[in-house]
Amino acid sequence: MSHSDAFKKIQQDLADREKGYRAKALKMFPHVCGSCAREFEGKNLKELTVHHKDHNHDNNPPDGSNWELLCVYCHDNEHEKHKMKGYGGPVDDSFKSEGFSAFDGLDSFFPVAGKDENKS
Repeated sequence: MSHSDAFKKIQQDLADREKGYRAKALKMFPHVCGSCAREFEGKNLKELTVHHKDHNHDNNPPDGSNWELLCVYCHDNEHEKHKMKGYGGPVDDSFKSEGFSAFDGLDSFFPVAGKDENKS
């Protein structure tokens, strides 16, 4: 199996899994964002997502107790809050730039407080 085939299979498996619990959640709960209280119907229903309260996408109890419906904006905000608390997992340094930085050496242009103040 090639890398692209494996990637496609993983994407399809995730999509299938999401369809299952999303469909259940949409049947169980009113189509309202649990955070901002925006209502969804028709075409904009696609903007309503299922958030896992414990952030474990494998924890899908049949009673839906680990789910809440959030609009895409509130869902993103919820995950950002989770990351800010330090729960986002290991930091991925693979995207860290080792090249040019526009701010390198910038501090040399500004005197350090107290260092040059007593000079006459």
